[in-house]
Formats: sequence, structure tokens, C-alpha cells
Amino acid sequence: MADDTGAHRAVPDLDVTPAQHRRGPLRPERLQSVRTRVSGAGLARLFQAGDLAGLALASLVASRSMILPEAMWLGAPVLAIVLLVATGAYAMSARERTRRRFGRLLIAAAAAGGGAGTLSGLMDPTFPALGCAAWVAAAAAALFLTHIGWGVIIGGLRRKGLLTPNLIIVGGTAAAQRLIRRATRTRDVNILGIFDDRRDRVGPEVAGVPVLGKTSDLIDHRILPFVDRIVITVPAKASARVAQLLERLAPIPNPISLLLEDTDDETETQTIGRIADFDLMQVSGASERSGYLVAKRALDLTLSIAALIALAPLLATVALVIRLDSPGPVFFRQRRHGYMNEEIVVWKFRSMRVEASDYAAVRQVSADDDRVTKVGKFIRKTSLDELPQIFNVIAGEMSLVGPRPHAIGMLSGGAEASKLVETYAHRHRIKPGLTGWAAVNGSRGPVDTPGAVRRRVALDLEYVERQSFWLDVAIILKTVPCLLGDSEAVR
Repeated sequence: MADDTGAHRAVPDLDVTPAQHRRGPLRPERLQSVRTRVSGAGLARLFQAGDLAGLALASLVASRSMILPEAMWLGAPVLAIVLLVATGAYAMSARERTRRRFGRLLIAAAAAGGGAGTLSGLMDPTFPALGCAAWVAAAAAALFLTHIGWGVIIGGLRRKGLLTPNLIIVGGTAAAQRLIRRATRTRDVNILGIFDDRRDRVGPEVAGVPVLGKTSDLIDHRILPFVDRIVITVPAKASARVAQLLERLAPIPNPISLLLEDTDDETETQTIGRIADFDLMQVSGASERSGYLVAKRALDLTLSIAALIALAPLLATVALVIRLDSPGPVFFRQRRHGYMNEEIVVWKFRSMRVEASDYAAVRQVSADDDRVTKVGKFIRKTSLDELPQIFNVIAGEMSLVGPRPHAIGMLSGGAEASKLVETYAHRHRIKPGLTGWAAVNGSRGPVDTPGAVRRRVALDLEYVERQSFWLDVAIILKTVPCLLGDSEAVR
């Protein structure tokens, strides 16, 4: 749990130009960062659990008229959920017609009831067909009611900008114009702006969406924490241009998609549909990772809240000793990069003299640093100064395990650390952590040389690729022994 100091600067206002045309027609009134947005895959699983409960209630209602066998009680609800998932009922696309949506629900209820009823009839020839019909009617009614409720919830989330994905387009091409027109018609994605190196030829806007700058301006743009996906629109034959853009955008942590201008209109329409059709199951990326993310968040909250309660006396004691040791505030707050380059305020116990605090991250901490107070030396050596970051974890800005959040503009060997490694920002593809893979593998303390930065980033990216629930547990278990057994690292 190494310490990294950073610049303390205000969050820039994204709406620097009040004119409505600079916002464009596809930008929500209030931008929500990717971190604070609702997980579409997680929401879909919540809906599935609600439907399963509704179907269980339907079984109870149907059993009032006749005794239902276990195949109907247990098998029919589960089979109905499987059929709903298989047929895409939880995509909840804004473009899907109500008639088709409810028709799918009726078919799933009928198929599940019919299948379970057939099995029940084979197991018990005396089971009446009327029992199957009663279950189908009750199940269909339950699904209609729950999905009306899901539709209301999704509509509210979309209006607040918490579910509709945000896109940035690179390239003001004809394909980009078609994607914008489709988004304007369907409102299933928000297009925040366009970046194009040919700004003089493209003009200030494309189909009403503002051109925010050149491709190079996108690398460190303040809009990135709000962007779910970057879409590159270029002619299919311009392979060299595609390679150049991908290379130039390599430092960006946001996912990137290609929308090539195909000569086949049908193929291009299908491609635009895949990019624009961010249904409920696709908003948060690959659905197979959603279970891990839910488990990771549950682990964060459980351990953080437990630690906060258990360590409350220790936290109070450290705060009191800091106040008695030197004048100044108990806590030190600084801005660091979080998920998708979002600027977050990280909390620490103050370990330096107030007048010597290095907010500009010009000088990293060294052994016997004269800026560190007497109490500061102890809490840094024991990593007690990092404990207030438990509040960052509870707030969802950080996780227990992840790459350590580095200071914005942190210098290493006289150069900005983020410029020393091209893929530096890829470590921001996940939330920063209180501890991490780098910390338990010897990369703790300041990264004050280019070599130290490269090693830290390499370990962080290794974790990004390997991350799993059990790896997180292993890292947590290794953290305390690593800290106690390492008296060499400067902290």
C-alpha cells in the first residue's frame, strides 16, 4: 500500500461552452461517469431474480386450484427463465415493440408450462391438463406485471443518463453521419462528440454533433471518464489509416470499436446496428465478468465496513496523535486517477508538515525525507496513513485490490510518469486499489525512476489481465505479511 503524492487541482467543468450547439443533440443534460453508471448485466440478473420470484408466486396461486407436482413447482419457473434469457427478453431494447415483447413472455410461459406439464403427465398420468393451463395463465400474468415494472425502471435510468451508453466518434465520415442519424432516431446511445484530424474540412460539427478536436486531443481529454466506447469510422480500404489511429489511441483505457464504411449497404447497416444496439446485457462489457464484479464489490463492502468498525479505535488514536504532533489537518486529500481516468479525491492521514506538502508531485518521498513528521514516519512505515482510503472503497471510487492510484502529473526522474509507458492508462481500466498485485510482488513505495514506473505498470497490467475473485483474496491475504516483512521499501 504505497504512498504516491499528487497535484491537488479542481475538477474541470465539462460544459465550458454554454451554447447548446456545442453540446449537440445527443448529449445528456448531466454526464455520469462510467464508474457511477448502472451495470446493465447486473440489472438484467436482478430482473431475472425478480421474474423467478414472480413465477414462484404464480406457482403458489395456481396450486390453490389443484395440487401441482414438483416438476411444475420447480421445473417450470426455471425453464421459463432459461427460455427468456435464450430469446433475449432481458435486452430490453428501447426499439422493441411492446406487442413483440409481451408475445415473447407469453410464449416462454406457455413453453415452460407445456414442457413441465408434459413431464408431470409422464410421471403421474392422473395429472390434469387443466393444471398446466392454470400455471401458464398465472405465470404469464406474473411476467407481464414484472416486465411492466422493469420497463418503468429502465426508462427512468435512461432519462437520468445512468444506463444509456456514451460514445465518442473518431472520424467525421459518412458512416459517422449514419450512426448519428440512427442514434437521433432511436435514442439508444448518446454521442458526446467527434474527433477528427481533418477538422478544417469536416467543420465545427457533423450531423449536429460537435467536433471537439483532433485525434491527439482525445488522449488526455477530460471527457474520457464519461465515455463507454470509442468508435473509429474510416473507409474500409484505408488500412494504413486504421493502423495509425489504433496506434495513436493505444494509451486510452476506453474500449474501441471499428465502424468501417463497407460498399455493401446491408453489411454496413448490420455493423451500425451491432455498435448502436447497446442492449441491457451489453452495457457493462462482457457479461461473463459481471458475476466477478458483483462478488468483488460485495467483498469490498463486507471487508471495508468490518475493518472500519474494528479499526475505529486505532483510526481515532492515529488522528489524535497527528493533531498533537504537528499543526495542520489530520487528513491529507489529493486528486489521483481512478477508473477510466476519472479524477478522484483520495484520503490519507497527513504524514508531512503542511508547509512542505508536495501537491505538485515534483518530488517523491525518499528515505529520511525532511518533510515527513515524526508520527508521519511511523504511519508511513506501517502503512497506517493509507487506512482512510477505506472510505474511498466504501464510496465505490476504489477497490480493496487493484492498481495503486498514482498522482496526476506525478514525476519520475524528471519526466511525467504517464508519458514513460505508452499503455500506462490501461491500468485505469479497473478501479484503483488499496493494495494490489504490484504491492505483493515487491513494487511498493515511490516510483522515482523510469525503470520503476515500467515495472509497476507491467505488474498492474498483468493483474488487469488475470483478475479474478480468488486472486483478489490471495492478494489480500498476502498484503499484511508483505508489509511486515519488508523493512527496505520507502513508504
